[in-house]
Amino acid sequence: MSCDDTTGSKGMDREPRRGAKAGDSETLLMSAVRAGDRARVEAALLDDSNWDERDEAFCLAVRTCSGDIAQLLLNHGADAGQCRPDELLPLRDAVDSGSPALVEALLDLTIRERYPASELMEVRALALRWLDTGIETELRRRTDSRDAVVHTRVQDDEYYSVGEFTLGRMTVRDGHGAILTRLEELLGLRSSFEELMERALLHTDQDHAAWGYATIHLAHRRDQAFWTAAAELRTHPDPLHRLFGAEVLRLTRLFDDSDEDAFAGPALEIFTDWSTHEPDLAVLTEVLVALGEHADPRADAALLRYASHPDARVRGVVARGLGTWSESPALSDDVREALLALMTDTDTAVRRNACLTIGEGSDRDPVLTEAMAALLDDADRQVQVAAVHGLALHDDGRCVAAARRLGPPRPGFLTEEHYLDTAWRYAWRHDGQ
Repeated sequence: MSCDDTTGSKGMDREPRRGAKAGDSETLLMSAVRAGDRARVEAALLDDSNWDERDEAFCLAVRTCSGDIAQLLLNHGADAGQCRPDELLPLRDAVDSGSPALVEALLDLTIRERYPASELMEVRALALRWLDTGIETELRRRTDSRDAVVHTRVQDDEYYSVGEFTLGRMTVRDGHGAILTRLEELLGLRSSFEELMERALLHTDQDHAAWGYATIHLAHRRDQAFWTAAAELRTHPDPLHRLFGAEVLRLTRLFDDSDEDAFAGPALEIFTDWSTHEPDLAVLTEVLVALGEHADPRADAALLRYASHPDARVRGVVARGLGTWSESPALSDDVREALLALMTDTDTAVRRNACLTIGEGSDRDPVLTEAMAALLDDADRQVQVAAVHGLALHDDGRCVAAARRLGPPRPGFLTEEHYLDTAWRYAWRHDGQ
């Protein structure tokens, strides 16, 4: 099975559009889906007149192996249940493709019942075979080719990336570990902490789908034994193991929706101590992100130590975490001063994060509001958008004129749509007074 064939499985997408006559011109949405152009699909979805096409567009996206576009269409109202089984890719082919996003599209809640447990067990075995054999070995077995394998990195969905391997005319993604984790979850099979960690650590990138599926799955279990196993990794000599442990601990605490919030206190103690001696930049960044999710002065104190760190990624995490979860309406003097300094940082992402933190916070000190207003003239559009958003939340009318100057949100920048909409809602509220 190959996801580079835009004619889809068995050429099914060559048939005329449902309800359309042969020779009809294709709509912008369907054309964008057929081309696999996510940006054009996002732009077309801004048009509310194509609601009746979205189900068909989803069918086409799945047939042409565009899992990320299929997920995007589901998020914008497409109903997978409107697609007949013969209009979709077989689940086995989706698993073969190695794209977790494509498999997730076929396992959408509206059509999940189409796959009996026996079929899920069969495709689980297929995913496991890919994982055990290895992408390159299995590709060579299937193609009987000795040519060089071409390896690239691609975005599989909105959140995760995967590796993509091409040999001859066959292209496969290396998301089988993530697919295996998802199928086991649906089948009620409990993999061990070590098994899930092994799948994640086959990849060195934290944003790989196999890594994300494993950490989220472990975190949602809220199992004390898993928590202990993750906590013990903080002394592991390999920074990749420490990073995995930090993320599992952070997400376990973040997803803990129980009344007692059993993991909050232990997590804060672990991360506060961990932040004082972690030498690896990626692990330190994850630890600081975790601290920013705690509403506690000790978390702010730990973050403040890194407000002037030489690495912009660290400063950006500090800018987004300081005071964010504070239960007090007013920021402490130290936090306020740090955020004001970070709003003038040389790095655009740091300035934007500090602006968002102040804008979405409850401290309405005029000094903070004026600091955001100064960023309306920033050289970076994303910083300007954040300033518009923050001023609107601070009930400052300067947000409206600034939003008009920026114009409509750009396709592909979903946060722009959300942040600029804050200004238009402000204008609507005040025009109605």
